[in-house]
Amino acid sequence: MNAIEVNELTKIYKGGRSKIEVKALNNFSLSISKGEIFGLLGPNGAGKTTLIKTLLGIVFPTTGSATILGSDISNYKIKNRIGFLPENHRFPNYLTAEETLKYFSQLGGNSTKNIDKRIDELLLLVRMSEWKKMKVSKYSKGMMQRLGLAQAMMNNPELIFLDEPTDGVDPIGRKEIRDILIDLKNNGTTIFLNSHLLSEVELVSDRVAIMNSGKLLKVGRVEDLTTTKEAYIIETANPIDSDFVNAKYMNTPSANTSFKNINVKLESSTKLSVNVKDNLELNFVIDNLRKNGINIKTISIQKNSLEELFVSLITDERGGTK
Repeated sequence: MNAIEVNELTKIYKGGRSKIEVKALNNFSLSISKGEIFGLLGPNGAGKTTLIKTLLGIVFPTTGSATILGSDISNYKIKNRIGFLPENHRFPNYLTAEETLKYFSQLGGNSTKNIDKRIDELLLLVRMSEWKKMKVSKYSKGMMQRLGLAQAMMNNPELIFLDEPTDGVDPIGRKEIRDILIDLKNNGTTIFLNSHLLSEVELVSDRVAIMNSGKLLKVGRVEDLTTTKEAYIIETANPIDSDFVNAKYMNTPSANTSFKNINVKLESSTKLSVNVKDNLELNFVIDNLRKNGINIKTISIQKNSLEELFVSLITDERGGTK
């Protein structure tokens, strides 16, 4: 059983006087496995927040269906097993961290048994113990995010939705939050992560989905999505002359006619980027380097960043230019 199953979900917001309809979700389908960190990516207006609100029962779908932890999203009882950190969340300014966690825990119908112990554990986890008695009105944005994360974990949920959890948090704080998310995952918690910080998503997520205009564009493991097939980086121990590269590998009479479409680019004096169609062509490049006295230090598969993939997909989908 998957943690989340979304089947052809459509959400249409009907306009007021203008009578303009907005299709925020368009036959959207998605599966998220238990115990994984799943990143949801998309530009502003892509439908990310609508998807989360629909799954949480805050808004209702126009058509389609979805389940969370095996139960239909219309079953309100399932919320006892879910944690949620919304974007731009607000807590009453007159409450302290301790009071905030106690208030929202009881508001969610959680048991008050051992609640003080649970609050102390979570404040220690998010490094907020020192400010336990300080009023929220005096908190920085980063402190608010840490408290919000603690709030999302109060009921020891099986599934946590996090909307921009590291927004306003400094680099050290982001690293600490990533470590917390990984620990939660290792303990079996499923984490649904929505963030504009693509580098953060890339570092922590097992799989990601990229959406735009309410549609799913791509989904998969981060490693699979960012790896460029048959593209390599070769680093050498000694410098490479650009004339050598042009003579040996580009479409010149001296190139091996069987491999004339090999694309080799000199990135620096000791680094080559190589595009080939198979291992035979890769070995041809390696053999030629060695025959000409060029020693190879490393060969690695070339990878794009998640941001590069994201920009490329969204640009293509919009039919525009980068």
